[in-house]
Amino acid sequence: MRTQVAIIGAGPAGLLLAHLLHRGGVEAVVIETRSQEYVAARIRAGILESSSVELLESVGLGDRLRAEGHEHRGIYLQMPGERHHLDFVDLAGRSVWVYGQTEVQKDLVAAGTADVRYEVSDVVLHSVEDRPYVTFVDSAGKARRLDADVIAGCDGSFGPARAAAAPDERFERVYPYSWLGILADVAPSTDELIYAWHPDGFALHSMRSETVSRLYLQVPNGTDPADWPDDRVWAELAKRLGHGQDGWKLTPGPVTDKSVLPMRSYVQTPMRRGRLFLAGDAAHIVPPTGAKGLNLAVADVALLSRALVALLVEGDSRFADSYSDDALRRVWRCTHFSWWMTTMLHASGDPFDAQLQLSQLRWVTTSQAGATGLAENYAGLPIGL
Repeated sequence: MRTQVAIIGAGPAGLLLAHLLHRGGVEAVVIETRSQEYVAARIRAGILESSSVELLESVGLGDRLRAEGHEHRGIYLQMPGERHHLDFVDLAGRSVWVYGQTEVQKDLVAAGTADVRYEVSDVVLHSVEDRPYVTFVDSAGKARRLDADVIAGCDGSFGPARAAAAPDERFERVYPYSWLGILADVAPSTDELIYAWHPDGFALHSMRSETVSRLYLQVPNGTDPADWPDDRVWAELAKRLGHGQDGWKLTPGPVTDKSVLPMRSYVQTPMRRGRLFLAGDAAHIVPPTGAKGLNLAVADVALLSRALVALLVEGDSRFADSYSDDALRRVWRCTHFSWWMTTMLHASGDPFDAQLQLSQLRWVTTSQAGATGLAENYAGLPIGL
């Protein structure tokens, strides 16, 4: 088999890249180890930055987002006894959209622009420096070789592309806590997300739709979800989110999913090795506190598609040569913002840290400059930053 771009991974990053390349006249084949049903059902990010929404709309993927997504002007920041609203539109002129990764995935599949081979195995990248190709076993058990001009690694943090990129440097921060997340069939108890600092640990009230809520609790690393029956989860959420405060109530409901998410930051450089380019989680990971994971992948893919169209259609290598540096500027900005939100809101058990966190939260919620900085970063900086 031969194609211009071999894309590893059929999540949102891989399918969006295939879609953008198709629009630019570049042929691509996507290979994915999981089934289409498994990829479509993965519960991941739920917030889209303004720049991500603008990109999706510009390439014909915004109709259902506008019809079924929910635009939010801002978020609530909470401390015990206090809840403050930050209006991103007033502060920074941009909003965010609640539209789950599963929905973005549906839109990309429905577009039908990607040639995807699902349920492959034994994926190995070869000769990435000059004459790249990928070997794998297809879903029927037949050995295959896919030759390409370029390989794009969009296969996440555990796929083969990250290792094949042989990074010069790796930067990592592992946080001493995790998130216990639940998905519940109950209408959200809030109109916009609530980020709550509490001495017993952080809590977040998010949502997926008008009838589905997504909520999180800070828990110790190594927590077993089985140790958290539904009643315990709802009781702890009610306490940390301020049930009863100023008449506000948290409404519990049937829990349909429960999982523990470890928290870490990771960046490897460069995001290119010869004819192999990385995008999304294959190159970097951020804690979810800043709602940046999917948005970073979208930004990477936007830059990478421009670079590959210029390289393969126009013979211009300038954008490909600068891709890693261009992408990493935004990656490090979002990595810092995610770290900042995480360390501001999660309890460490140190009383000194707690007072610093409260001081910082009071500054953000009472200072125009502090609130604007958070709003600019959360609602999304330009993709070409």
